[in-house]
This record gives sequence, structure tokens and C-alpha cells, in this order.
Amino acid sequence: MHRARPLSLLLLLFALLAAACGADAPVRRIKLVTTTSVRDSGLMDALLPEFTKETGIGVDVIAVGTGAAFQQARDGNADLLVVHDRKGEDEFVASGHGRERRDLMWNTFEIAGPKDDPAGVRKAPTAADAFKAIALAQAPFISRGDDSGTHRREVSIWKKAGITPAQPWHQQSGQGMGPTLTIADEKKAYVLTDRGTRLSYRAKTQLDALLGGTEDLKNHYAVVVLSEERHPALAHREAGVLADWLVSAKTADRIGAFKVDGESLFVPARAPQ
Repeated sequence: MHRARPLSLLLLLFALLAAACGADAPVRRIKLVTTTSVRDSGLMDALLPEFTKETGIGVDVIAVGTGAAFQQARDGNADLLVVHDRKGEDEFVASGHGRERRDLMWNTFEIAGPKDDPAGVRKAPTAADAFKAIALAQAPFISRGDDSGTHRREVSIWKKAGITPAQPWHQQSGQGMGPTLTIADEKKAYVLTDRGTRLSYRAKTQLDALLGGTEDLKNHYAVVVLSEERHPALAHREAGVLADWLVSAKTADRIGAFKVDGESLFVPARAPQ
């Protein structure tokens, strides 16, 4: 059975190895497969250079939808996951591909749309009620349609609302969060988005955040560690160092301090130092 080592000892070990190999030569590069919403927010660009500086471990970020992230991991093409679909995460661990999931941070999904809000989403008490209003008005809605965590949440909200969305008013972009926001803006359509990406694209679109912060729009992110038994060829030691670093109190402080245009994007799951 795997026994986790204290983070401080692991960081010291890799720092010593990095020094032995030269400051500019990472001990080993690992693949972190995460969601497009995390990439588009800019968070990993802010965090990972500090991790590499402290440990000498290089990280290649691969951004895909959550469903594709799970598949990459099943295929042995990911050393570590950062995703946001609790049901999918639990199923992934239960299947034996993952060893554990660890809470990382949360923000909120938002329903964004045109400023005039023709469906009256601002008045809705829940996301399901907002979706009912959009369907009733036959207002344009752009879905990612890519089996991402955001798309999975959208599907669950439609199901809760008792509605099967259909064309022509409901269309799929088949793209990540950023491009989907751009398409929704161009078509003056509604869209389900994570708050982080919406803020990152605020200067590029005219979309308003119409509903967010309700219980059914909370958006939890987790680090998922892969199974050594199922995937023995992966860089488990280095990935374990990154997992411990991401959920540490020090990184929680960095996550809480990360802002776009003066606004915080994520709330760390662990209290900062």
C-alpha cells in the first residue's frame, strides 16, 4: 500500500536532485492533464513556474475537457489530473485507474448572456429555473457539447429542469470555454461558464454574468492521483510531489491571491497559511 511522504521531505529530495543536475535542467517532466477552464483562467501559468523553481520538476500542461482528461489518464497519457466533475472523479477512482481524489479549490459556474436578458435569467432562483426560462423563450443557448466538466454540469441542469434542449435555439460549439464564450457573445446567446474563464474573457466579450453563486452552480475542482498498480509506467513520485504541492497551505495562499482585474477567481479548499 502506498504511503505518502511528508511534503517537506519530498520537496527537499527533488531540490537536491535538481541542484545536482543543474538549475536549468528539470529532474523529469510530467504531464498534468487539466480542464480548459483552468488553463483559460491563467491559474496554472501563475502556479507552475513556482513549483518547477522549488522542485526542479518540469510540468507539461495538457488542457482538454474533463471527459477527455479521464480518457487520457485511462490511456496512460497523464501523470496527474485536475478536473471538476465529482461524479466522474469518484467513478474514475472506483474503476481502479485513480488512487485518490483530493479537494483543490472551488468557484462558481455562471449563466452568462446578453445584457438585455430576454429570458429573464436574472430573476431565476436556481439554475434549473433559469434553464426553464431560456427554453420557454426559445432564446439562443451555446453549449460546449464536449463532455467537459462544464458540459456535464449543463446536462445535469437540463435534466433537473425536465427539458431536452434542441436546435435551432440550442447549439453546440464543440470547443473549450474561451471559444464558446466568444461564440455566445457573437450570437447574443446564453451560455453556462465557469466564473474564472468568464472574468478572463470579460474584456473580449459583452456577456453579462446573470446568475451565479447558487448551490446548484458551485464548481469544485480536485486533484486526482493515478493508480501505480494500473499505470506502473507513469512518473508517480514526481506526480505525488506536485499533488502534495497543489493542495498545500502555501499553494492555497497563492490560489486565494490569484486575481484577474482585481477579482479573485478561485477559493482554495484548504485554508491558506
